[in-house]
Amino acid sequence: MTAVSALLLNLGVTAAVVGALMLAAFAVGLRLGRHSVVDVAWGLGFVATALTTATVATATGSGDPVRNWLLCVLTAVWGLRLAVHIGLRSRGKGEDPRYERFLANAPGNPDLYALRVVYLLQGALVWLISLPIQVSAFTAGTLGRVALLGALVWLVGMVFETVGDAQLARFKADPANRGKIMDRGLWSWTRHPNYFGDACVWWGLFLVAAGSWWVLLTLPAPLVMTYLLTRGSGQRLLDEHMSQRPGWSEYAARTSAFFPLPPKRSAAGR
Repeated sequence: MTAVSALLLNLGVTAAVVGALMLAAFAVGLRLGRHSVVDVAWGLGFVATALTTATVATATGSGDPVRNWLLCVLTAVWGLRLAVHIGLRSRGKGEDPRYERFLANAPGNPDLYALRVVYLLQGALVWLISLPIQVSAFTAGTLGRVALLGALVWLVGMVFETVGDAQLARFKADPANRGKIMDRGLWSWTRHPNYFGDACVWWGLFLVAAGSWWVLLTLPAPLVMTYLLTRGSGQRLLDEHMSQRPGWSEYAARTSAFFPLPPKRSAAGR
């Protein structure tokens, strides 16, 4: 089997795997009465895609096995951590307010609308954003300095995401902080350390995957992920939600929106 044939086979298999996962998540969402379960499926979709890709590449003797399985492991560590974190955070809670607002004006049946524009759309995005991993698995090229740089960028992203989520969880666990703005630790340097970490993870994976110029054709994948985190369903919507809390305007004025920067000094503190 040629590399192109193996890649096309993998693209079809991963699309089917992600589609099946999202349909299963939809069934769980119907049973639980909340479609926020798709956020757990989001991370698991990337894990399933990376594992499927590494397996197909191994079975067809394609690409560099070391790079393929490294990408699989890095993606799995990120995706499983995210899925577990979101699953534990949402356990025992009702629907996410974002999905409540989104589906409140859904045309026709809200559940079927959610299937189309939440589950299946996110499944398509998982498949698209995973293209660097998929293409890399069926192209020539060995690990080098660019891959090492990518691993370091991935590590920075994991640290920001993991530490940021842990700091926020501890803050929310204290009843005295109810209704307050989290402005400590990494959250004093960026309003979204978890989203910044996500972006770093996917740019890092892109660099690890970039062993061939063919992978450069998949550059839109990390760009799409960055757009989603900053202008799509990530930073923009969360900022809109948090802007209703007391102290938000002061926090937003002194804290970088996305890239970590030292907090700005207030006029009173100069």
